[in-house]
Amino acid sequence: MSKEDLSRSAEKKTPWLFRTYAGHSTASASNALYRGNLERGQTGLSVAFDLPTQTGYDSDHPLALGEVGKVGVPVAHLGDMRTLLEGIPLDRMNTSMTINATAPWLLALYVACAEGQGIARDKLRGTTQNDILKEYLSRGTYIFPPRPSMTLETDVIAFTYREIPKWNPVNICSYHLQEAGATPVQELAFALANAIAVLDAVKAGGQVPAADLARVVGRISFFVNAGVRFVTEMCKMRAFADLWDEICRERYGVTDEKLRRFRYGVQVNSLGLTEQQPENNVYRILLEMLAVVMSKSARARSVQLPAWNEALGLPRPWDQQWSLRLQQIVAYETDLLDYDDIFEGAPVIEAKVAELMTAARAEMARVEDMGGAVAAIEGAYMKERLVESNSRRLRAIEAGEQPVIGVNLYTESEPSPLTAGADGGFLAADAGAEADQIQRLQAWRAARDGTAATAALAALSQAATDGSNIMEPSIACAHAGVTTGEWAGTLREVFGEYRAPTGVAAAAPAADASLAHVCGRVEEVSKRLGRRLKILVGKPGLDGHSNGAEQIAVRARDAGFEVVYEGIRLTPAQIVNAALEEGVHVVGLSILSGSHLPLINEVLSGLRDAGLGEVPVVAGGIVPAEDEAALRAAGVAAVYTPKDYDLTAILADIVEIVDRATREAA
Repeated sequence: MSKEDLSRSAEKKTPWLFRTYAGHSTASASNALYRGNLERGQTGLSVAFDLPTQTGYDSDHPLALGEVGKVGVPVAHLGDMRTLLEGIPLDRMNTSMTINATAPWLLALYVACAEGQGIARDKLRGTTQNDILKEYLSRGTYIFPPRPSMTLETDVIAFTYREIPKWNPVNICSYHLQEAGATPVQELAFALANAIAVLDAVKAGGQVPAADLARVVGRISFFVNAGVRFVTEMCKMRAFADLWDEICRERYGVTDEKLRRFRYGVQVNSLGLTEQQPENNVYRILLEMLAVVMSKSARARSVQLPAWNEALGLPRPWDQQWSLRLQQIVAYETDLLDYDDIFEGAPVIEAKVAELMTAARAEMARVEDMGGAVAAIEGAYMKERLVESNSRRLRAIEAGEQPVIGVNLYTESEPSPLTAGADGGFLAADAGAEADQIQRLQAWRAARDGTAATAALAALSQAATDGSNIMEPSIACAHAGVTTGEWAGTLREVFGEYRAPTGVAAAAPAADASLAHVCGRVEEVSKRLGRRLKILVGKPGLDGHSNGAEQIAVRARDAGFEVVYEGIRLTPAQIVNAALEEGVHVVGLSILSGSHLPLINEVLSGLRDAGLGEVPVVAGGIVPAEDEAALRAAGVAAVYTPKDYDLTAILADIVEIVDRATREAA
């Protein structure tokens, strides 16, 4: 059989969309990666944007220092978007963009780019995540307060309903809720409560006629997580489908079964990937994928898999190809797609689904009684519950109650040949990418028509002020050469900025006997110092993945520390100032975006300039071995990476670091 015959045979089965979540360094480097993946059989794009793009800053903004091109691709203007999508026919591509606070802007750039290719808007297919509510609970890439953010979200929905009918304008994202610690019940309840808040806002906004609301409901999609307990996760997906059908019928009166369908894409759990014995992650990823493809009645519409080495650093093209091949083997070599739902009528499955649905309905009712998801976010209820659930999960791993192979069970290991190469098993960030991006950005600003850009921004400001839909003014801004930072800065002036509750202060304290020794040492050192041992937990830069910082803050509080934790997105100068004003004994910095070297060095320099050079600094995050050595050489007292999963042991270490440092300084 020829290669062409094999390809046609494979196409007779209709699987989900094959995606890999990708983007790094520059638009041109990411474009090369996308085109290579498409040639290898990927069937849709999933674009990862860097943190400045996600949070509405240009690459040369002070807060963007060290963050440009690290966790995704920088897209600062229409020229970057054109480069990113060069050679990719947008009328034949299904593009998912993981973007939230700046979703209207990135969609505007995408539309402007398509128009430049001569492609009509109604030919475009894809998804903007555009789920701002979960950003206040997990990833932290929000900009504005919740209520104006919801207005922007509904603007995108109303625009796409009219102009891009094949586009999914919002992708309600439970993925990051699980990453933040959500149980299956919380993931169901909070995600569905967020979806209800979005649709209620669309109804109240008046941009969509009541008679057309069902069409909007039919374009709502979801993006979920699948953990390694694949039976529970598969039942969760069946519960999602049944609950969504129930909500669409009973709350929104949708009679068309097709429009009530639970349409979702998935990335399987990155939270469970381990730095220890990372080759085991391949098996975890496969099992997690089975949870979302085995049950036909709740099968994902698109699947993107992490690479085995994402706990180590940025995956290489070969690592992404390996994950893509895993999907293709399951879809084309197995007989999975040849049968109807193999779980229909199974009593164990039906009982578990019913249990999850009952518990999720109860949690949704609690949120509804508070006034809905927006009120529950503003009042910190949902965030506090996630912090508590994550604390329980970590304690279970530390105690060995939740086994993780290679971490707390079967830890003896042969050296992995997959990490033995000169690159350490992952792709190192391009050290020159940030400078190159800034140079191109400045050249773009110099070459554009400044008068046209200023006029477009004024029209955007007027639309935001008077409540008009901002999408057409945003597309006009894109064509006029406006930058990401200018677009977001204009809206900041209208809506203001926001700092979400951390959920740490009200998280329930733990009754944990394993903390007794650490509590005793905290008391001893505090008594010697004449005041309570105080730790500052800081998140410098734009990294909004705060789970680790939150858990350190909670465990330190339970151990008797006085804790200073002000949440995400702080400048090094703000952290230094807080250390000075609060009189802390130790500074702990958490960075997972790869920007640890420039940001931590800036904090160290600032502490020395403020006369606090004797205050020890410890750091945590995804830090390669060579960077750990560099941080220690710069003066960092200790570096903790994902292999250091025992938070109590970390705090015990920090107490001894403070004890030594204060004795030496005396």
